[in-house]
Amino acid sequence: MNTTPDPSMNAVDPAAAPRRSRTPLVLMALIFIAPVLVAGVLVLAGWHPRVAGEGESIMPQRNFAQEGVQIVLEDGQAWPWRDSKPRLTLLALPGPDCASRCITAITHLAEARLMLNQNQPRLRLLYVGPPPAAAESSGMRNYWQIGRDVHDSLAAFRPSEPDTVNAVLVESNGTALSLYPAGTDASGILRDLRKVIR
Repeated sequence: MNTTPDPSMNAVDPAAAPRRSRTPLVLMALIFIAPVLVAGVLVLAGWHPRVAGEGESIMPQRNFAQEGVQIVLEDGQAWPWRDSKPRLTLLALPGPDCASRCITAITHLAEARLMLNQNQPRLRLLYVGPPPAAAESSGMRNYWQIGRDVHDSLAAFRPSEPDTVNAVLVESNGTALSLYPAGTDASGILRDLRKVIR
C-alpha cells in the first residue's frame, strides 16, 4: 500500500493567496466608502437632512440676503441680513390687524429669547409689518426692531387670519431655516433655538 502523500493535494496555488488576502481589504474599503457615496448622491439629488424640531422646513430653500429682500426699519436704515457678528434672526410676520393675540404671541417669542440667557445677543428679533396699536404700552420696542417689507417679498410667510403671527428663523447668512405657523408653542421654538444657538 502506497502511503506517500500526493503532492498535488497540498499544493497551494501561488496566485490564489494574494487574492484571498485582498478580499477582506476590498470589503473593508467598501464599508467605509459606501456611506460617502450614498451621501454624495443624496446631496446632488437635492435632499437635505431635517433635524426634528417644532418648525417646518422651508423648501425650496430661500436666502433673503441673496434675493435682496429689503426691510426698512423705523429709523430709515436697511435691515442687514448678514450681520457684522454671526447672529440669527427671529422674524415675526403678523397677519391683518395685529391686536391682543398677536401681541401675546410676540411677547412669548421675546420671552423665549430671554430664556437663552447668556446667548441672548446671538439672536435678533425683527417684526415686519404695521406696528400694533399696543406697541408702546406693551414695551414691544424694548425687544423688537420694527420694519416694513419694501417689496412685500415675505408675503408667502404671513398668516391670513387676523390677529395672528407667524415666525421665521433666519440663519446669520440670510438663509431661512424654519417656519413657525401661528399658534406654535413658544417653548417648542425655544427648544429649537437652543439647538442652533450655543
